[in-house]
Amino acid sequence: MSEKPATGDEIDDSSAPLIEHLAELRTRLIWSVLAFLAAMVICYTVWNPVYNFLTRPICSALEGRGQECGLILLKLQEGFFVAIQISFFGGFILAFPVIAYQMWRFVAPGLYRSEKQAFLPFLIASPVMFFLGASFAYYVILPMAYDFFLGFQQGPLALPDDPDAVQTASTAMAGIVFQGSVSEYLSLTTKFILAFGLSFQLPVALTLMGKAGLVSSAGLGSMRKYAIVLILILAAVVTPPDVISQVVLFTVVYGLYEISIQLVRRIERRRNEELRAQGLPVDE
Repeated sequence: MSEKPATGDEIDDSSAPLIEHLAELRTRLIWSVLAFLAAMVICYTVWNPVYNFLTRPICSALEGRGQECGLILLKLQEGFFVAIQISFFGGFILAFPVIAYQMWRFVAPGLYRSEKQAFLPFLIASPVMFFLGASFAYYVILPMAYDFFLGFQQGPLALPDDPDAVQTASTAMAGIVFQGSVSEYLSLTTKFILAFGLSFQLPVALTLMGKAGLVSSAGLGSMRKYAIVLILILAAVVTPPDVISQVVLFTVVYGLYEISIQLVRRIERRRNEELRAQGLPVDE
C-alpha cells in the first residue's frame, strides 16, 4: 500500500523536466517567429531593390535577344502579393541565422562539451553551403534556363531588325512573345534558388550522419550507382531539357556526393585513431 504514493512522486518528478523543455521550446519558437516577422518588415521596406535583383537573369536573357525587359501584373492585387512574397522569401533568409541560433540554444544544454565542439562546425557550414548553392543557381543555372525557355519565341520580336522580314513573318506565322507574370516568375526563381541551396546541404547532412555513425564511407561508396541514378533524375526534373544545364547540375551534385564520402572517411579515420590511442578495439 505504501508503494502508490512513491509512484505518484516519481511521475511528478519525471514530468517537471518535460514541462521545462516545453517552456524552453516555446521561448525559442517565440524568438524565432519574432525574428522572422522583423526580417519580413525590413524586407518589405526594400522589396523594390530585391525585385530588381531577382529579375536580373530574365532581363539579361531578354536584352541578349534585343527585347525589352518587363513583367506584367495579371491581377489588380498581384503587386501587393508580390511584395509580400519577396518579404517572406527575404525574411526567411535574413532570419535564418537567428532561427539556427535559437535551435542551437535549445539543443546545446543536452550535449556534452565534445558533442558541442563536433556539432558547431556543421551549424556554421550549413548556411555557407546554402549560400553557395543559391549563388550557383542564380549566376549559373538561371541564365541558362531562361535563355532556353525564351528560345521558343517566334515572330517579329524574335527576328532581326529588318522591316521586310518582320512584315513577311507577321503574315506567315503567329507570334509567340514572352509576357511573363511577375508572380509566376518570382515563384519559379525562388524555387530554383531554394532547391539548389538545399541540394548543397548534401555534404553537411552526410558528414553529420557519418559523425553520428549512421552512415559509413564504405556504405556510401557501395550506393554510388544508385546515387548516380537519383542525381540524374534530379537534374532532369529541376532543370530545363537542356543537356548543358543538366550536365552542369549532375557534375556539381555528384561532386558533392564524392566530397561527402571523403569527409566521412576522414571522420572514420580520426575516430579509429582515437580508439587505438585509448587501447579500445577498432570497428573496421
